[in-house]
Amino acid sequence: MRKLENRNAKLGNPTVLPASRVRDFIDLQVWQLTRELRKLLYGLMREFPVDERFALVQQLRRAATSITANIAEGFGRYSFQENIQFCRQARGPAYEVRDHLTTAVDQGYISPEVCHSLDQLAQRVIQTRNGYIRSTQTRQKAT
Repeated sequence: MRKLENRNAKLGNPTVLPASRVRDFIDLQVWQLTRELRKLLYGLMREFPVDERFALVQQLRRAATSITANIAEGFGRYSFQENIQFCRQARGPAYEVRDHLTTAVDQGYISPEVCHSLDQLAQRVIQTRNGYIRSTQTRQKAT
């Protein structure tokens, strides 16, 4: 855990709270990372062409908000298994965001560098989500 906290501090990312100190979904590192991705995407989408407002922008918004919403909803469930299931459901929209970013590059709306940076964050969200699922499964087995 300390190694992960030190790595996050170096990267300027939110610190990981021990499971006993997590009181709300907003305390979860996975939700915090996903929120950061969502905020960056929303800022980026403001610069997309107006004719994409009801196409790519709408798809990207739905995918980005779906990730944070599924994590939050899972946290609010009463069982470990339901929490895990909602976190698993957050996986699809995370990959969808990655695909929409490649579409944005292909259409010339964003640079390959911006795409790469956001894609790395999206992949980190996926990895952190996987870690949260493993942690939840471990806590489930301990009860």
